[in-house]
Parts: sequence; structure tokens; C-alpha cells
Amino acid sequence: MFLAIAIGSVGGGVFATMKLPLPWMLGAMVFVTVAAVLGTQVRLPHMLRQSMVVFIGAMLGSQFTPDLVDRVGQWVVTISGLAIYGALALALVLYYLKFYGNYDPVTSYFAAAPGGLNDMTLIGREMGGDDRVIALTHASRILLVVMTIPIMFRIFGGYESPPGLLPRGPGFDLPLNEWLILLGCATIGPFIARRLKLPAAFLLGPLALSATAHIAGWSTASPPAGLVAAAQVVLGTAVGCRFAGTHYREVLRIIQISLGSAIIWMSSAVGFGLLIGELTGLPWYVVTLAYAPGGLAEMSLVAFGIGQDVAFVATHHLCRIGMVVLLAPLAFKLIARYFTAQ
Repeated sequence: MFLAIAIGSVGGGVFATMKLPLPWMLGAMVFVTVAAVLGTQVRLPHMLRQSMVVFIGAMLGSQFTPDLVDRVGQWVVTISGLAIYGALALALVLYYLKFYGNYDPVTSYFAAAPGGLNDMTLIGREMGGDDRVIALTHASRILLVVMTIPIMFRIFGGYESPPGLLPRGPGFDLPLNEWLILLGCATIGPFIARRLKLPAAFLLGPLALSATAHIAGWSTASPPAGLVAAAQVVLGTAVGCRFAGTHYREVLRIIQISLGSAIIWMSSAVGFGLLIGELTGLPWYVVTLAYAPGGLAEMSLVAFGIGQDVAFVATHHLCRIGMVVLLAPLAFKLIARYFTAQ
């Protein structure tokens, strides 16, 4: 664990020095992934990731402002487009994984469905799929998408890195009431979300409470930049550790297969982003970011790191995960009949 965090911290520091976008998460992700593929024994307990995710949730919630209520009505079209995009791209990726990746039907479906990594892995295993392949395919997709989007914004989107090494944000000298609200969101939020059986409870609970506090005007601050950077290192390290204990040839094979599926997802997201942008007047790249099939925490952090509309992006990714988790078992039964007939 300590080795994994040390490698991730060095990677984050290197990327921050190079002024790359979202450096602390991407640097940790890349360095730990390479170390894991080379056979280094790295591991990160799930609860350590969750303990840092709560602060990410509180930070993302701080981006929800009082004017959000006036903009929600504009999102009906984009969320409807998200459902159409998800169904179309899922069908294409499912076909690709089944007939090019040679995955079995169950593994193909749950490796293609862009729900939460843990959710799809658990449900896929219960349905009889290969949970190891499902987890690695999702981890590879997240790795490829999260690495690609910030770099593209750096090249084409006019992204400018913050002046220092840390993300934009306040220091640790927050007023006492802001600390109380932050710690309250981080501790009470996961409990409420788990009681309500919501997905990604450790992220969604603090995010919802923090968003409520900021929309209501009870709080105006976000978590300290140093704490956010530490959480990003842990999050990036967790993605890299997914590849530990697997032979490098198997990892490279799955990454190669996932590259094709990531291209299908991303090209579809860009196409729908351009179409929805024309219909709504929203910037196409913001819609693309909201549709891009990375993880909820990761893509919301990308939006925050490159200065895009975090509330818009996070809300759409929450909708995507909700749609997939709720409809995955039913849709799988229908698709399984098709593959059985082939």
C-alpha cells in the first residue's frame, strides 16, 4: 500500500511539474499502472479509496451554485440524448467485444455497459461472467478515456494549468463553519446514501449534501487544494492497482481490446456532442465531456481540472450510471437471447 501511494505521489508530482492537466490523478494513474504491469506488488485497500472519495464528492458538490435551478430545465434534451447515445454505443461495443475480443456473451455485455466499475463487475459475476476480465476492461476504458480527454483539451481547448503545483482551491485556513460543513458532508453523506441504497454512496452522498449546502447558500468554499490533490493521488493509484497481479501479456491484450471500445465510445460521444450542441446551443465539448464513458469521480474531476461545468457533467454521469444499473439485468436477458441464437 505504501509503495503504491509513494509511486502515485511521485507520478503526480512529475505530471504537475510538467504542467499537464489533472496531474495528480493522471500521474498517479500512469506511474502505478506501469509499475503494476511490470510486476511490482502494489495494492490499495478499497476503504482507503472510499475515505478519500468522500472529499472528492464534497469538492464536486461545491461547484453546484444557486443558479443551477434555473439551468436544470435545459438538461432535459441532453439527458434524453444521453439515453439514446448510451443504447447505441453500448450495442456497438457489445458487438465489438463479442466478435473481436472473443469475450463470452455475459462478459461482453457487462464489460461494455458503462455503469460503475464495481457495480458491473459484481452483477456480471452473479450472472456468470468473468469478473476479472470485466474489471480489467472497465479499468482500461477509464484509464484510456481519462488520459485522453485532458490532453485533448490541452491541445485543442485552450486549457491553462494553475500557476502552482496544486489544483485550484483554497488553503487549509478555512473558517470553522466551512470545516464543519465539509466534515459533515464527508461523514454523514455516505451513511445517508447507503441507507437509501444509492450507487457510489461514498461519492454521491457527500456530493449531494455539499451541493445542497452550496445551492442554499450555507457554504461558499470548496475543500483545500492540498486535500484534493491527495485524494486525486489515491484515486489514480486505485485505478493503477487494478492491473496488479495480472500477467503483463494479459493486461496488454485487454488494453488493446479496450482501446477499440474506447474509440467507439469516444467517437460516438463526440458525434452526439456535436448534434446535441446544435440542438441546445450548449458547447459541444461540454456535452461530449458529460457523455464520455469514464468513471463518475474521474470524469467529474476532469471537468473540475479543466474548468468546465462540473454540475452539468456530474449530473449526466449520475444519470448514466443510474440508467445502466437499473436496466442492465433486464437488457442483458434480451441481448443474451440474440447471442444464443448466433
